[in-house]
Amino acid sequence: MSRPDDGSTALTQLGRAVSAPASPENAVLERVPAPYRDKRYMVRFTAPEFTSLCPITAQPDFAHIVIDYVPDQWIVESKSLKLFLTSFRNHGAFHEACSIQIASTLVDLLDPVWLRIGAYWYPRGGIPIDIFWQTGEAPKDVWIPPQDVPNYRGRG
Repeated sequence: MSRPDDGSTALTQLGRAVSAPASPENAVLERVPAPYRDKRYMVRFTAPEFTSLCPITAQPDFAHIVIDYVPDQWIVESKSLKLFLTSFRNHGAFHEACSIQIASTLVDLLDPVWLRIGAYWYPRGGIPIDIFWQTGEAPKDVWIPPQDVPNYRGRG
């Protein structure tokens, strides 16, 4: 007996050895059909060890990234998201550019009901920079928990 296609047969990275992409532009984000299109729920991804490079000094920048979204027709495949986030390690861009690029890329791929990103950047020069963006008002019929990332005190 064959199982119904959940969309995973079209994936190119899951279950395969894949090298980390050299840049976000080379990364392949993949999606699969949302399993419960008749229900509203929130999905959270947390990347506490995100890194990118300062575009001026090429010094590493570190962030704790929290992505929340309410799916419509699609969900992001998590391995492809991990590879996409990893691709920023050698990418030079300011904090704001990295944060909004991540969110915009996901919105373009998924067309979610709602998405927000909280990017909590560790200090360089003594000042943490936190970036927040969302597509609009959160749906009233979905529990949206707070991100609860503490103000900088070592972020722990």
